[in-house]
Amino acid sequence: MGAIHGEVERLTVLHSKLGERILEGDRIVYLGNFIGYGKSIIRTIDELLLFRRQIMAAPPMNTCDIVFLRGQQEEMWQKTLQLHLSVGPSEVLVWMLEQGLRATLAAYGGDEETALRRARSGALELARWTNELRRHMQNHEGHIELMASLRRAALTEEETLLFVNSGIDPDRPLDAQGDAFWWNFKGFTSVSEQFAGFKKVVRGFDPAGRGVDVDSWTATIDSGCGRGGPLTAMCFNKSGDEVERIEA
Repeated sequence: MGAIHGEVERLTVLHSKLGERILEGDRIVYLGNFIGYGKSIIRTIDELLLFRRQIMAAPPMNTCDIVFLRGQQEEMWQKTLQLHLSVGPSEVLVWMLEQGLRATLAAYGGDEETALRRARSGALELARWTNELRRHMQNHEGHIELMASLRRAALTEEETLLFVNSGIDPDRPLDAQGDAFWWNFKGFTSVSEQFAGFKKVVRGFDPAGRGVDVDSWTATIDSGCGRGGPLTAMCFNKSGDEVERIEA
């Protein structure tokens, strides 16, 4: 499933469609960017947790059959909670606010003015503020646990498909990608041959907003949800062929 960006209504509809199609042996991968931009951050996370419980209640699904990836937005939120450890926290915060952090900050009890003021107040004051944000998260059951369980990337058991959030560095091996999964989107678009033996690399967010795109070696599942477009999910077989596409 592509980037959701806090669009809980679209997510709920898509979950309804997806629930009717799940078959034994299927796996579900959420490609990150659940939060950010949209106005329903809390309800979006609640819906993700609810759907996971519903799917897990229907045998033979196992815990490992549903995977949540860390996206740019989740990575920025983690950086926000550790902002007191950053070099130049004011500059880091301003950049993240411009990249969609405002909505998530507001959802967990923060606001831009206070955030910028605390960022200029020194590490101790900033640490108190980030602890306040954590306490707000703790008020929402399962949110901290979900964020702590996010994966950097996912691959099929046969190692034929690789799932990432936004980017990849085709010149580095898989175990040396680092933060390229979130920020090297130019690298992703430059993939012109098989990467690391995978038949297809699939991502869920394109910062350039060019829409859903599937070619021989890569697939982008981002139809602009949270930025005026629908939410898209796509089914692939183990060979990387598109089986079905659904939208909400």
